[in-house]
Amino acid sequence: MPTTLSVNVNAIAMLRNRRDLPWPSLENLGRIALQAGASGLTVHPRPDQRHVRFSDLPVLRALIDDEFPQTEFNIEGYPSEDFLDLCERSEPEQVTLVPDDPSQATSDHGFDFRADQEMLKRVVGRLKSKGMRVSLFADGDGDTEAVQLAKSTGADRIELYTGPYGGCYDDPSLGATILEKLGQTADAAFAEGLEVNAGHDLTVANLPALVKRIPKLAEVSIGHGLTADALEYGMAETVRRFRRACGQTI
Repeated sequence: MPTTLSVNVNAIAMLRNRRDLPWPSLENLGRIALQAGASGLTVHPRPDQRHVRFSDLPVLRALIDDEFPQTEFNIEGYPSEDFLDLCERSEPEQVTLVPDDPSQATSDHGFDFRADQEMLKRVVGRLKSKGMRVSLFADGDGDTEAVQLAKSTGADRIELYTGPYGGCYDDPSLGATILEKLGQTADAAFAEGLEVNAGHDLTVANLPALVKRIPKLAEVSIGHGLTADALEYGMAETVRRFRRACGQTI
């Protein structure tokens, strides 16, 4: 199956929050993205609500349930008690756990699976008991032991942190080296029976090589680069461009 695309609406929410106004609308742009064939919507509601607000979650949940029931809602965040309660109220199809400090501007590293293993086992078990798929943010550094520990938590997937890969837009040689490490991490995950997602600084330009190296990549969640392109091409055409870059036939 081709890699699917989940549209992260955080950057849209951040633009909206510059003014005390209801636009741009996450609901309306989410609808356009799903109409254009996105497989779902992703949010990362941080404690300070500096982009996605807690009040956005029921609106997006209802959009998917009422109009696009074949698509998925993916909620990302650090597994605090407040975040877990938010997930249990919102009932996303997928929860992506990340090791963010609340002060971080954005996710910039995966879990230390050696240090966090017992905590993650408890959290993963709690979420899966509610019927949610769980993905864990992981460094794509080729550490096979870390992947084995991720598997032991009971998680269904890992999400490869692709920030360093995306940062090599002007250094193809380094990009190829990092891509191979991402591929090795994915290979180790597949060997453990884990599925693999990816996200961070992915673009129409760098997605095809990632999908070629990891042909069983399940899903990418993309926000910043997709939102930037949407300013130029519009949301619907941008989603189609990213779907093609994922290897989908449109």
